Amino acid sequence: MTATAKVEEPAAPAPSRRNNKGGGGSRYGVLLRYLGVRALLIVPTAWILVTVVFFLMRVIGDPITAAVGGRLPADQIEARKEAAGFNRPILVQYWDYLTDLVRLDFGRTQDNRVVTDVVLTYGAATVELVFWSLLIAFAVGIPLGRYAATHRDSSSDVGLRLFAILAYAAPVFFVGLVLKLIFAVKLGWLPASGRASAGVELDLMHVSPKTNILVIDAILYGDMGNLADVLKHAVLPAISLGLLTGGVFLRLVRVNLIQTLRSDYVDAARARGLSQRTVTGRHAFRNALIPVVTVMGMQVAMLLGGAVLTERTFNWPGLGYQLAEYLSSRDFIAVQGIVAFIAVLVAVTSFLIDVVVALVDPRVRF
Repeated sequence: MTATAKVEEPAAPAPSRRNNKGGGGSRYGVLLRYLGVRALLIVPTAWILVTVVFFLMRVIGDPITAAVGGRLPADQIEARKEAAGFNRPILVQYWDYLTDLVRLDFGRTQDNRVVTDVVLTYGAATVELVFWSLLIAFAVGIPLGRYAATHRDSSSDVGLRLFAILAYAAPVFFVGLVLKLIFAVKLGWLPASGRASAGVELDLMHVSPKTNILVIDAILYGDMGNLADVLKHAVLPAISLGLLTGGVFLRLVRVNLIQTLRSDYVDAARARGLSQRTVTGRHAFRNALIPVVTVMGMQVAMLLGGAVLTERTFNWPGLGYQLAEYLSSRDFIAVQGIVAFIAVLVAVTSFLIDVVVALVDPRVRF
């Protein structure tokens, strides 16, 4: 018998990563797929939110009777219900509600104002307040969180942790009232209410194009005195609302920076002779900020909720202030429209935060 030699086939060459630019396994392919799925999730998320809003508003009965029942004759109430479509079956009303939302039609208030116009008019004030509050939260939470992490278990660290707990737990309206009492009433350093002085608001009415964001309108008007007045009015509301999120950011940065400073790659950086300041600032601190970006969507939702109390406390004419006014007057059509708008805004904001997280964190995969 003759032995048969076993011939081994040559191994297939490993796939080249250099040429894999557009495939599903590439970083950009995975990123686009991740963002595409997140974008598709906006629709069911927004649908669930607005559906909950619709049926919660129907628990109290039809909005017309709830708003004006007992103040108008029965025939006028029935006429209003017929005109608004509240005599139709609930599923028909729900379908009409969804189709109106697709057209950005949030209904009309009891005084016949278009809710979309109310949202655009007063929503700018709330966006401005949330923007300033986020700046305060970043300015307070991030540097103090870094300081607490680099001075772990010191007396200053304990004090900052206590401050973070108090900032997160204290009611927004209580913080606002204390700040108003100290800095507006006692010291007289800052205005107690409103977005601007009466004369400044009168000047800014003539700005074209008018954005209803007073900081931008003051810049377009070109008077630095008006701009300073607008900024002074924003200080106390922004601080009272921003401390809530600032406490969250402080704790997040502290915990994540401490964990990052214990990681292997940070030890390797120290072994190369880098100073502690360089290791913290160049290697550890940036990674510790990623969780802050991750929770931004939730924090924006919290700020929008807190804006209702803050705007009432400081007489800030924003969307939260109007929402409270419509609740007190039992105008549930307006309440339904404003809450639906806020729900959609939160869903879109969460998607934008997902985009930012996917861009700054290479570990994100779907």
